[in-house]
Amino acid sequence: LSSSSAASDVYKRQVSTQSTGNIEAAKTVASLISSTLGPNAMMKMILDPMGGTVMTNDGNAILREIDVVQPAAKHMIELARAQDEEVGDGTTSVIVLAGEILSLAQPLLERQIHPLKIVKGFTLALTDALKVIEEVGIKIDLNEPASVKEVVKTCLGTKFGSRELDLMTNLAYDATVRVTRVNAVTNHKDIDFKRYAKVEKIPGGDINDSVVLDGVMFNKDHIHAGMRRHIENPRILLLDTALEFQKGETAVNVEITSDTDYDKLIQQEEEYIRKMCKQVIALKPDVVITEKGVSELAAHFLMKAKITCVRRLRKTDNNRIARATGANVISQLSDASEEDIGKGAGLFEIKKIGDEYFTYITGCPAGSACSIVLRGASKDVLNEMERNLHDALAVTRNIFLEPLAVLGAGALEMEIACRLMENSRTMTGATQVSYQAVAMSLEVIPRILAGNAGANVIRVITDLRTRHTEKGGQQWGIDGVTGEIVNVNDIKVVDPAAVKNQALKTAIEAACMILRVDDVVSGVSVKDDRTQKKAAPAGAEDGGDIGPVQEQ
Repeated sequence: LSSSSAASDVYKRQVSTQSTGNIEAAKTVASLISSTLGPNAMMKMILDPMGGTVMTNDGNAILREIDVVQPAAKHMIELARAQDEEVGDGTTSVIVLAGEILSLAQPLLERQIHPLKIVKGFTLALTDALKVIEEVGIKIDLNEPASVKEVVKTCLGTKFGSRELDLMTNLAYDATVRVTRVNAVTNHKDIDFKRYAKVEKIPGGDINDSVVLDGVMFNKDHIHAGMRRHIENPRILLLDTALEFQKGETAVNVEITSDTDYDKLIQQEEEYIRKMCKQVIALKPDVVITEKGVSELAAHFLMKAKITCVRRLRKTDNNRIARATGANVISQLSDASEEDIGKGAGLFEIKKIGDEYFTYITGCPAGSACSIVLRGASKDVLNEMERNLHDALAVTRNIFLEPLAVLGAGALEMEIACRLMENSRTMTGATQVSYQAVAMSLEVIPRILAGNAGANVIRVITDLRTRHTEKGGQQWGIDGVTGEIVNVNDIKVVDPAAVKNQALKTAIEAACMILRVDDVVSGVSVKDDRTQKKAAPAGAEDGGDIGPVQEQ
């Protein structure tokens, strides 16, 4: 019995030590970005491996630039990436929440409560928290743009782009509406802004010059000086094939025996290109855009036919043009027909901005693709504006797909915390204390908002908690600018329910996974040990001193 008890104590110490290390790592990551939460958020300047700098207050952008070795800290950083990919916003909140949950789980582990019992309480709390979000959710009328824009303004209000709040909100809303496609049969909305709403950053000019085009633009010029730069109502042909002589895939040797053979080779190449150009000209396009190369001879033939040509365009840009103009991307010229020509554009124009040429294809009322042109003083400003716009686009998409919002400014988190504490009174034992740990951890969001605003945190949080315990007090939150308790309906701070749902799920499930870890096994150290054994002196195999044996 004594031997079994001693082994159990050793195991508990091992689990406790490992869990403590993981929890400390998670708390360190959370404390790193806690100051970037809320409208009074500070920014971080990060030095990247190439010697450049990144200035941002976006949680995911900060964490992905950090080089981390500790496994639990790496897992925390993955949370921000998952949150960003899934809903686009709430990356800082999910890290802060996960760190606080683990912080409050640490005393439970020190009281020798088994991790699986703690996990059970966490899972129950998550289920009840999601039910609260459904109960207090506010329906958004998608036919009223002002209601949707209020949610987008809340997202942008905590970011660098908040100084041009109305402009950025309109950019995000207009771009999302532009790329939305509705399936006529299933009524399912397809909103792929990452692929069909391209952000083009052009340094210089004023931020107010930023605009969502009713078409697309890209950083390319035509290939011949005699080609037109301005075409109204263009017929556009998109190609995925080269307009040049096809070279062999391997080295090809040609033996010439007479002085006319070389001329015949050149003539054959010219005839091949002439044939392709005739096929193109037969379709009567005004603009030809290809993803591959175009030879000088082909450019000459097209210019003579008054056709403007752009070459070596990215496939993603070609697909956006196809979606905007109604054209089809052609892989074989012999298969091209009149139906493949894009006729949905009103204007093709090539403009010079600064030292570079940009091609605009605009006036596409029926198209479901667009370009967002961002102008700004410097590249750092433009990069941060692009990150802010990405979050705003994601929030707009979330509202379009699930038109349900909840009150922000810490009101929702405090309401869930109070309801969970009320529910915990019917529980007992380890489940109760772990359930209460989740409830208390949710107060970290309003606490950080008050702290970043310079308020008296203890007094404000106590007052806020008291108001939420009263009937009908769910609308009270914290003004992130002044740190005072306000009615959130008055300051119009609303978040998408999808963001809050995903943040809670990600944070609590990640905390459960980290708590279930009792040991970290590294494959690298095993390889190093094998290398050392191979390199060990011969005397070691004969019973010489080989040092302490590591327990595997």
